[in-house]
Amino acid sequence: MSYHVLGGTRAPVWMWADPATVESQALNQLRNIAQLPWTHGVRVMPDVHLGKGATVGSVIAMAGAVSPAAVGVDIGCGMTAVRTTLRAEDLPDDLGKLRSAIEKQIPVGFTSHKTPVNPNRLRDDRGQLRVESRGWADFWSGFDDLHPDVQKLRSRAMSQLGSLGGGNHFLELCLEQDGVHEGRVWLMLHSGSRNIGKELAERHMSTARGLPHNADVPDRDLAVFLAGTPEMAAYRRDLFWAQDYARRNRDVMMALFQNAVTTALPQTRFYEPISCHHNYVAQERIDGVELLVTRKGAIRAGAGDLGIIPGSMGTGSYIVRGLGNLDSYESASHGAGRRMSRTAAKKAFTAADLRAQTEGVECRKDAGVVDEIPAAYKDIEEVISAQRDLVEVVARIKQVICIKG
Repeated sequence: MSYHVLGGTRAPVWMWADPATVESQALNQLRNIAQLPWTHGVRVMPDVHLGKGATVGSVIAMAGAVSPAAVGVDIGCGMTAVRTTLRAEDLPDDLGKLRSAIEKQIPVGFTSHKTPVNPNRLRDDRGQLRVESRGWADFWSGFDDLHPDVQKLRSRAMSQLGSLGGGNHFLELCLEQDGVHEGRVWLMLHSGSRNIGKELAERHMSTARGLPHNADVPDRDLAVFLAGTPEMAAYRRDLFWAQDYARRNRDVMMALFQNAVTTALPQTRFYEPISCHHNYVAQERIDGVELLVTRKGAIRAGAGDLGIIPGSMGTGSYIVRGLGNLDSYESASHGAGRRMSRTAAKKAFTAADLRAQTEGVECRKDAGVVDEIPAAYKDIEEVISAQRDLVEVVARIKQVICIKG
């Protein structure tokens, strides 16, 4: 058996991390989730760490219920990666100029586009669209059905589409490390549903906390919506719209990223993108039962599913293929996972430490991103090793440019 069983829980909690290595607060969160009467089971990935309400790195299967705080405020957050025809020797000596060109195309941090991006104008040099053209009108018309309190945010949501955000979100240009494609250049990014996802999530979490059936839950941040109720219907409508926004946001960003690279290196061609959510809800059949599955800091790893498991801003990342392990609810980790909080990292490390740990990477090296220092994250090699029965490695890639907000 490749997993550990967390004892003393109502619903089964199976862990691809040694419980002895997980902080007690995170274990308490897992027990709280498993105590909920709607929880069918919980699966815990090797990147597990403390979160708000629910642990990051957990897969929660519920019958007829979903907890909006277990999804979190960055609804639909995830990854996209694209392999290119470029090789390491094709890159310019001055990566700083290429980094600046990418940053001119894609707003980072709290900034957004001055004018909303028109996806129909994102074309390659052969005139081919870089972004799926269908469904945009229906997507934006769906905004009118969202929670009334966010209707005033439509223009902001449109301007933020195709922007990065801050925190652990990033854009990276990477090199494949070994194998037949060693030295091949990849583009990779991590982002989600921006401010509109946060605004929707916070309103629904507040609604859930006030519902009578949640009066006795062990943590009010685990308040749930129940199937068949108007509150659940409203949340699922907004949730799935925000998940779609997050996917489209990544698609537009990747198209802008490609434009920046081809402007500097016109010979570049791109392969099919790999994309995956890692903060989302899906309806899936588990143990013969239809359940609502929340992956908070976890990716789907069904048989043959391609996924992305990043490390930190100074370490390697992995392109993986799912093995379809039913024990894990066909899931795998979403990254290395934090080993210390942002506050703790800022106290423990300096900008000088960051410069040392990101040597060879063209990136920010100032105090403003010290909380993202590689040492604040778990060892990505150990995280990958702990889930060899969940995924197989397709490629290992290492960044030479990393852009954070």
